[in-house]
Amino acid sequence: MEYTSLGRSGLKVSRLCLGTMNFGVSTDEKESFRIMDAALDAGINFFDTADIYGWGENSGTTENIIGRWFAQGGNRREKTVLATKFHEDICDKNDGPNTVQGLSAYKLRRHLDGSLKRLQTDYVEVYYMHHIDRTVTWEEIWGAYEIQINAGKIGYAASSNFAGWDIAVAQAAANSRHFLGIIAEQHKYNLNCRLPELEVLPSAMHHGVGIIPWGPLDGGFLSSNALKNPVGGRTKDLKDLDEKRKNQLLDYEKFCRELGYSQNAVSIAWLLSNPAVDSPVIGPRTAGQLDDLLLALEVKLDEGALDRLDKIFPGPGGVTPNAYAW
Repeated sequence: MEYTSLGRSGLKVSRLCLGTMNFGVSTDEKESFRIMDAALDAGINFFDTADIYGWGENSGTTENIIGRWFAQGGNRREKTVLATKFHEDICDKNDGPNTVQGLSAYKLRRHLDGSLKRLQTDYVEVYYMHHIDRTVTWEEIWGAYEIQINAGKIGYAASSNFAGWDIAVAQAAANSRHFLGIIAEQHKYNLNCRLPELEVLPSAMHHGVGIIPWGPLDGGFLSSNALKNPVGGRTKDLKDLDEKRKNQLLDYEKFCRELGYSQNAVSIAWLLSNPAVDSPVIGPRTAGQLDDLLLALEVKLDEGALDRLDKIFPGPGGVTPNAYAW
């Protein structure tokens, strides 16, 4: 396993991040435990979750599973760099108007305490804002973070689904307080979704914020099953795609076959080749799927391979404004 500093921080994380969104949903607790044990054995120390995972009335289920896994001992917690998130509404509707989505100081304190209880830990290394909330001032947000960081409950602040200018504004506010601010931005980014290259990635790199791509296989579109029709899968049958998309996936399949690796591994390897990216989030539903995703670390993409991928999945043409002006 390879490791890198998370953004401009001194925190070392594995180049692959274990996503746990499937735990308690499509993956039962026993298999979830197997995946987490296998991830640690493979050197993955960066685990990602969120208070909303489990979804709806079952929100918090995933954190509970991770907490019970930690409770087994064996230094599982000590070996793990743990990240969770807040923003969504997971409270009882009878609790009043402050249960709505957002980033208020009230939400941060209440959701953090709930996550720590479910996770059976006293702290999280990384606490993400799951989405932007432009109705709350950065004075309030950073003030709330500072309290919890000083209390030892949070190691670092991070963001998710922020625009490039959100990162810039957040960092300016943090700098004015002599506060570290955001060290990582978790963002949808993959071969089929390259718009973040326009502004989000440049802004993150400028501010020393590491990119943590979520959806590296674009919901299955870039997976090895994309041209198949798996029962219950999220990928589309080939007949449902237009001719351009069919040819795109067929070209990609051929390219990966020439490299000798699966589409899964190549998709993630492409992300790892970008200097803005620290650690893509992988979300295996089984321990077997984890083995295949780990192969991404073996894939080496030279300049010719990267050029060919650009032809198959064209990006926006660079950063703004050069991508569309001069």
